[in-house]
Parts: sequence; structure tokens; C-alpha cells
Amino acid sequence: MPIFAVHYTYSEATVAGRDTHRPAHRGWLADQLAAGALLTSGPYPDGSGALLLFQAADAEALNALLAVDPFAREQLIDDVRVVEWLPVLGAFAS
Repeated sequence: MPIFAVHYTYSEATVAGRDTHRPAHRGWLADQLAAGALLTSGPYPDGSGALLLFQAADAEALNALLAVDPFAREQLIDDVRVVEWLPVLGAFAS
């Protein structure tokens, strides 16, 4: 199954909203991890965004999944970049 690197970009304008909705966002992430869709995720230390690695049948399926992220529903993500990724070595290589 393809792996996708998802880059979220945040701004200072959404800090309060992200603080409010972070428990729901992390709950959603935990659900995706349990379902096998999410491989790993975490914020960038500078607060500018986050990196999430997902497995999905295709980009369309992934985009449908990302649309229900509480951060997306609350319009707290300034930009989303999705790139299919092909790991060759390491933990995610097949």
C-alpha cells in the first residue's frame, strides 16, 4: 500500500484554536494509528507545522481521511502538502 508524507503548515493565527482542539485531533490520530492508516506523526519543534506518515490506497482515499481531521474541520491548517513517498531503507521500507 502506498505511503504518503503529509505536511501540515500552521500559523500564529491558529495557535489558540489548535490548543482547544488538540485533544480531538490527537484522538483522531490515535484512531488512525489503531486502524493501521497512520504510521507516525508529530509536530515540528518550531510550531510551524507537522509531519504525518499515512498508508492509503491512493491520494483520493487519503484526502478523504484528512478532511475529517478535527484540525481540518476547524480550519486550523494553513496548508497541506501530500507527497507519495517510497521508503527504500529503514522502518517503513518493504
